[in-house]
Amino acid sequence: MTYRVLIPDSLDPSALNLLAEAGITAIGGGQMARSEVLSAVAEVDALIVRSATTVDAELLAAALRLRLVVRAGVGVDNVDLEEATRRSVVVMNTPAGNTIAAAEHTLALMLALARHIPAAHAALQAGRWDRRAFMGVELRGKTLGIIGFGRVGQAVARRAAVFGMRILACDPHRTPQMEQVIAEVGGQLVDLEALLTQADFISLHATLTAETRGMINARTIARMKRGVRLINTARGALIVEADLAEALRSGHVAGAAVDVYSEEPPPADHPLLGLPNVVHTPHLAASTFEAQTDVATEAAQLVIDALLRGEYRNVVNPEVLAGRKP
Repeated sequence: MTYRVLIPDSLDPSALNLLAEAGITAIGGGQMARSEVLSAVAEVDALIVRSATTVDAELLAAALRLRLVVRAGVGVDNVDLEEATRRSVVVMNTPAGNTIAAAEHTLALMLALARHIPAAHAALQAGRWDRRAFMGVELRGKTLGIIGFGRVGQAVARRAAVFGMRILACDPHRTPQMEQVIAEVGGQLVDLEALLTQADFISLHATLTAETRGMINARTIARMKRGVRLINTARGALIVEADLAEALRSGHVAGAAVDVYSEEPPPADHPLLGLPNVVHTPHLAASTFEAQTDVATEAAQLVIDALLRGEYRNVVNPEVLAGRKP
């Protein structure tokens, strides 16, 4: 039997090569229109997506023989997990491939924010030599609060500790690995209230769920120290962006570095655009050559192992497998 895999998003060619070597037919590999995806998905066994394709009830209903959805990345908020589970479609992700890239981008944004690097660069490009306007702060001795202490959060903690930062981390699902890493960096696992009230910098690495959506809002921002700086490389919808904009204008939040938005690309009237104390990047945290290769090959290998060997890893709806007969 020849298996067919649809790849409706741009994916590193290494994934297509790996699938071909395994005798699996890959369709796509570049950005496809929604209508094309709905047409092609009817006759495939697996689907590999990035963040651009929404795997919703409509798409799943059109997928007549679909067995697997693999998210080449970490977050699966673009996949309707409830509907996939109802249709016995296994959903997997690739949590390891983006870790280093996302952690390094977080530190890059933190440094850019602390030292006003984008604004200083723009001023010099415009012919202004104004050193006093861009007085910064050091990371050394500051408290970094990490919300969401999975792979990326832990990688950020290890790197921030090298800068001499005190690390606080908050995660509702504590694991022995989290305990080990926080001990290694000399930090503490604390509740959200303690983190908000003590941190000089706050970095978001939580997954987007019903509970975390809008978790950074007027109420939680009011609990933060005046002059706090916020970095978000996770998901835009973790923040009520209008509330953050107001706090930035008032000075309660000294600055923010934002890589992700609730709507991407953000509209021209987005409340954070145009504010002088915000550093923006267009969802670049995973955009390294190394990360793109890693997530692509990991996604392809997950498909190969599942379809050809019946082996499943990184399953985010394990109840599907629990309901299948051996």
